[in-house]
Amino acid sequence: MKINGNAIRPGMVIEHQGRLWRAVKIQHTQPGKGGAYLQVELKDLQSNTKLNERFRSSETVDRVSLEQREYQYLYTDGETFTFMDNETYEQIELSADMIGEDQVPYLQESMNVEIESHEETTIGIALPQTVICEVVEADAVVKGQTASSSYKPAVLDNGVRTLVPPHIAAGTRIVVNTEDGSYVERAKD
Repeated sequence: MKINGNAIRPGMVIEHQGRLWRAVKIQHTQPGKGGAYLQVELKDLQSNTKLNERFRSSETVDRVSLEQREYQYLYTDGETFTFMDNETYEQIELSADMIGEDQVPYLQESMNVEIESHEETTIGIALPQTVICEVVEADAVVKGQTASSSYKPAVLDNGVRTLVPPHIAAGTRIVVNTEDGSYVERAKD
């Protein structure tokens, strides 16, 4: 499907220079001289290389339609992660670099994820927006800090370091954003 160059959004997959790219960051720019353009940081889905490209509104690009299916995460065997299709019960194995090193720690047994594919080739996965993790280590509260704006470092049960409010102690279960690892709220369970 053809779209205008200024219609590209983060997360969108486009075909450019004969390869598939995911838009990571976009920035609208209007220079004093000349026409406006969209500065887009693209990530190659096969080789994970990055490319900065300018697209004007008069240009058209091919937006790639992806097939998204829901899979359940089963287990890890070394560097291989096994998922099961929720409809056909067919299992597939993906490597850590296919999933993304920043997303691997958030995988939890029996978690449902969206696996994206293009022409029968898997190109990535989408985790749920948030996951529940347990704080295993948290620094002590420093007296005199205000509770509204201060955060303290903590380590989660998956090894990820994040910042949490002062009232969160070790053993507390919290909700964490999977995109950037930030604290969302205390878990309600």
